Amino acid sequence: MASCYYISDVRKIYFLRIIFKGEMCMEYIKRFEEVRITDVALVGGKNASLGEMITQLGSLGVRIPSGFAITADAYWYFLESNHLVEKMKQVMEQLTDITDVTMVQKVGKQVRELIMNGTMPDDLTQEICQAYDVLSQHYKNETCDVAVRSSATAEDLPTASFAGQQETFLNICGVSQLLQACKECMASLFTDRAIVYRVDQGFDHFRVALSVGVQKMIRSDLAASGVAFSLDTESGFRDVVMIESSYGLGESIVQGVVTPDEFMVHKQTLEQGFKPIIKKQCGDKKN
Repeated sequence: MASCYYISDVRKIYFLRIIFKGEMCMEYIKRFEEVRITDVALVGGKNASLGEMITQLGSLGVRIPSGFAITADAYWYFLESNHLVEKMKQVMEQLTDITDVTMVQKVGKQVRELIMNGTMPDDLTQEICQAYDVLSQHYKNETCDVAVRSSATAEDLPTASFAGQQETFLNICGVSQLLQACKECMASLFTDRAIVYRVDQGFDHFRVALSVGVQKMIRSDLAASGVAFSLDTESGFRDVVMIESSYGLGESIVQGVVTPDEFMVHKQTLEQGFKPIIKKQCGDKKN
């Protein structure tokens, strides 16, 4: 049976529900283990996919770093608690022509500054800190290093892909850095590129929200990172898996900074237990 505790400070009374396992039931935080692909509206496309992979592949021995999602509800709560929505709308009303690059840059900067100058609500701050502390304890660290990733609620739709338009922050360590990175992720929903794309695709800027994913970093500096695609991205051929890899962090591949190694793996051959690599190419991997 759940127990209830009250924690007070100078400004606010917090109501926390502690379940029998000793974990805090949070309003704005979801562990990846609690998230499925059907939760895009709550945690965005990227976080929903991470949750699906962890819940479905973990039992098969696939090791995926754990973490948690700060939900889209937290994004709206942050905006509302700082009375930002109307101010942001007034700024965005200045943008009447997305081909006017100067105006796009102006309104984007103004909206991002509004968000960055906002104050994280106390109860949301506490939930983020609590979730981060639990994650650090899980990995036996006082303050574990994490990737802080943006996950928009309109990502990876059948008719449009918003992936890569918001920010990701790597090697974040400690509460202060984490809270700052969370705000920067929220602000990145209004990058110039994201603004133009939403207008071009007919999306209302204030019907799309931003969830923040916080995931344990792995020591790729000691080995390599890679990106895998479930089909051939050039031809659309679905019987292969395309893998690109390089030394260090995978961000260098995603940003096109390095020329990675490339491997083409044939799915049916792999399933039959034969050597499945049908093509490989060595990249220089230099930046």
